[in-house]
Amino acid sequence: MTSLGELRQSKSEWRRVLEERRRTIDETTRSAEAGSLRSAVLGWAERCSPRVVAAYVPVRGEPGSTALLDALRAASCRVLLPVVVGAAPLDWADYTGADSLDRARYGLLEPNGPRLGAAELGAADAVLVPALAVDERGVRLGRGAGHYDRSLPLADPAARLIAVVRDAEFVAELPGEEHDVRMHAVITPGRGLVAVGGGGGGHAV
Repeated sequence: MTSLGELRQSKSEWRRVLEERRRTIDETTRSAEAGSLRSAVLGWAERCSPRVVAAYVPVRGEPGSTALLDALRAASCRVLLPVVVGAAPLDWADYTGADSLDRARYGLLEPNGPRLGAAELGAADAVLVPALAVDERGVRLGRGAGHYDRSLPLADPAARLIAVVRDAEFVAELPGEEHDVRMHAVITPGRGLVAVGGGGGGHAV
């Protein structure tokens, strides 16, 4: 049986390797990935017609771009973005375009509109979740701050939780615990939307 200390060490090692790998990705590759992710998300939105999508602004090597957010708005989706509030669950505000973003702590870009409260996440039909990696069971590895661990339980139980990662960051198995909030699907640049866990066993949907 894996001890809690071993689990934490294992997660730390995964984070170190993945963060290091992200730092080596060149801008040409990042741009191509962002375009592919935008197309994949738009294809999903056309099929599923979500009214409200909680998303995020990619920073520090995360895949994607604000063009994806603009595309969702152009597809008549209301887009919510997170605001970090210390150790509390994430607050949320509407994304209304690039001029609605301000520089914030930790190198983040956050919406500058009215704060709607942590419970606003419950209005989302789907949540695009940042991750360093996701496995085929839906286990997500974040950066370790716990913001999404505290926030995702506030999502509507019917909302689709979709992690956004690169192809190589969608792996067979990650260290996880029973109380982890599992993803329903993952989107990668090369594979598009793939169901995970009990949602399809790693098959495109």
